[in-house]
Amino acid sequence: MKNSNVRMICEAAVMMAMAQILSYIKLYEFPNGGSIDCAMVPIILFAVRYGAGWGTGVGFVYGAMQYFFANGISIDWTTIICDYFIAYALLGFGAGLFRGYKYGVYFGTLSGGLLRFAAHLVVGAVVWGKWMPDAFFGMTMTSPWFYSLLYNGSYMLPDILICGVIFALLYRPLKKYFTSADLRAAQV
Repeated sequence: MKNSNVRMICEAAVMMAMAQILSYIKLYEFPNGGSIDCAMVPIILFAVRYGAGWGTGVGFVYGAMQYFFANGISIDWTTIICDYFIAYALLGFGAGLFRGYKYGVYFGTLSGGLLRFAAHLVVGAVVWGKWMPDAFFGMTMTSPWFYSLLYNGSYMLPDILICGVIFALLYRPLKKYFTSADLRAAQV
């Protein structure tokens, strides 16, 4: 039992470090902080392996790392808490709900990604909406909810799809790892 906790904590540290490194490799960066990258992959993978509780914790700590190490953009304390701490905690929570499932990485990617999107959507409409531009993507913006949906959807949808593609490409060679079979074998 003691060795499995040490393994889990070490794996959490490695996954958060990998996610932080991957967050610096951006395919596209939007103004005010949104970007398309594959940094969610390690957080989702950890959460699917160890469950919602540990996934939430790792997501929360990673959210703090994103804010402090990646020059997080915020207006006030609510955007710090919602766009970083809560959004990434929800990512880990949603992904961790599918611990032990055969295709947990896919379901975890979808549920964790949608929960993270929901956090960004709400704070985007309630707080960032006060600074919404008159036009976005060539459309006149009249509703902060519609603006938040467009803005956050424009990077979250590609992020979710990228994670799904990465997991699909790596599923066969890393199936034992993705399904936590290596953890169950170590407990026997």
